[in-house]
Amino acid sequence: MRIFIAIMISCTLLMPSAAFAAFNPNAIISDREFTNTSSMTLQQINTFLMRGFLGSHSTLDWTGVRRSAGEIIYNAAIGAGVSPKVLLVTLQKEQSLITSEHPSLNQLDWAMGYGVCDDCSKSDPAIQRWKGFGKQVNSTALQFAEGYLADIAAVGTTLGKYGPGVEVTVSGETLIPENAATAALYAYTPHISGNQLFYTLWNQWFSTTYPSGALLKSEGNPNVYLIERGVRRHITNWSAFISRFNPNLIVTVSQSVIDNYEDGLPISFPNYSLFIDEQNNRYLLVDQSIRPFASEAAFRGLGFNDDELIEVDSDELQNFTIGEEITTSEQAALGAIYVLPNGTQFYVYAGKHHFIPAPEVATTRFRTLQPVLVDPNILGQFQEGPVLTFPDGSLLEDHETGKRYFVSDGDIRYIPSDELFSAYGWNNSEIIPTTQKTLKFHPIGEELEAPSFLE
Repeated sequence: MRIFIAIMISCTLLMPSAAFAAFNPNAIISDREFTNTSSMTLQQINTFLMRGFLGSHSTLDWTGVRRSAGEIIYNAAIGAGVSPKVLLVTLQKEQSLITSEHPSLNQLDWAMGYGVCDDCSKSDPAIQRWKGFGKQVNSTALQFAEGYLADIAAVGTTLGKYGPGVEVTVSGETLIPENAATAALYAYTPHISGNQLFYTLWNQWFSTTYPSGALLKSEGNPNVYLIERGVRRHITNWSAFISRFNPNLIVTVSQSVIDNYEDGLPISFPNYSLFIDEQNNRYLLVDQSIRPFASEAAFRGLGFNDDELIEVDSDELQNFTIGEEITTSEQAALGAIYVLPNGTQFYVYAGKHHFIPAPEVATTRFRTLQPVLVDPNILGQFQEGPVLTFPDGSLLEDHETGKRYFVSDGDIRYIPSDELFSAYGWNNSEIIPTTQKTLKFHPIGEELEAPSFLE
């Protein structure tokens, strides 16, 4: 049943202390986070509730069947199509029920603040049909999904007031919610302080720290960031992005997750860009290094021309490491894949040949390079280099054991559970099947840690 009622919620909690990025009232959490019903299992919800009274509490659900608090929350979330995390945060925001060890009957009966306005009496006969923990949780879940989100999808706003991109005045401030989730939260709690509390609790409990190699963006914002050693690197244009990364690996998160990272150096040039500095020195950009051309003859001998050069100053060049010099003897400045008659592949680059342990490694790293059949004797022209491995950000699966890994800083980091995989927002369709033999060429990094709500 859909409930169309403007609900005013009173906020009774003090703000918990937490070192998070500044609250953005226009973007509280992403739509994906708001509707991710698989973000927590029933067991994880039950474990999460053990920090307070609800961990051992059972009561009637909205149908009159006695169930545990965890079951009521889980069933409401799955049934309506909202994340159980949203319901958990709302329980704390409204009545401190997640951490309270001895809540009153009044706290339990009006657990979500549903149907109760700031100036209303809880004894009002008109709201008694929503009294009770089970009814409160279920009604709120339905209001979010079948009320607010459904209205926004159908007509762009809920209650004729709150919607993505629609200007609204809340607590005396002009806001423009950036997504449906934020608009729905204001429809439920039409003041800034209550939603700032929601944001703080969400980040305190559910904010995820992403490993190096992850690609993040927020809803409604085109900016994409590479997470690298604890900082965020803004990829400033599509050419720079598509020359390095797979767009299907981008994870959409709330802006607050991105804001929790310090800024690193931006990624502004496509890979294999050609630079020229004030002294007319020419360079080839390869990942984070610049390879100087030994001479103009070396530059032109590889088929490059001046029209491709980007003028840069010495300060910009300091952001890159200096790679090996490119001489007239260089055969493939951008690298080449050589395949021997027996099928063995090598990547040839900068005077070295690198063994490729499996074809999927090459196709993941180089989407445009086509293998070239060569005589085995040609490898004698090159020094032996390190084995080529999967690039950072790759999602791998050992097809023999089913174990999954994320490549970060060159290491493979084991993903210990489906829940953790889902918590990071990764997509099963982007998993690359490979073998134990190929995985053994990668250093083993630390097992990926679960966010606090999964521990």
